[in-house]
Amino acid sequence: MANMFGALDTAISGATTARVWLDAISDNVANSNTVRPAGEEPFRARLVVARSLGEPGKIGTGVGVESVELSPAAPEVVFDPDNPLADADGNVTRPVVDMTEEMTNLVMAQRFYQINLSVVTAAKDAYMKALEIGRH
Repeated sequence: MANMFGALDTAISGATTARVWLDAISDNVANSNTVRPAGEEPFRARLVVARSLGEPGKIGTGVGVESVELSPAAPEVVFDPDNPLADADGNVTRPVVDMTEEMTNLVMAQRFYQINLSVVTAAKDAYMKALEIGRH
C-alpha cells in the first residue's frame, strides 16, 4: 500500500530542503564582507546541492540535500592598507560571495519554502475533510 500521507511527506521534504538552502544563504550574506589577509583561504559561499528522492523513472517522493559545497570561484585580492587584516603589502582577500546570486537564490528559496508549506496546509485540510466524511 502506498503511503497515505505521501503529499505531506513530499512537501515536508521540500520545506526542509528549502530551510537548509535559506540557512546557507543567510550564512553567505552574513559573511559577504568577511576579509582575510592575502594568501589565506577566504570565506566561500555555501552551495546546497539537492537530489530527488525516489526511484528513477517514477513519480518522486520528495527532495533532499545531497551535499553542501563551497564555491569554487577564485577569490579576489584587493589593496586595502587601512584594513587591520591587511598583509605586509596592504592586501586582503575578499570573500567568495556573489551578492546578486545570493539575493536571487534568496527569492527562489523563500518561494520554494512557501509553496511547500502551502501544500502541507492543503494536504492537511484534505485529510481532515476525509476524516469528517468517514465519521458520517
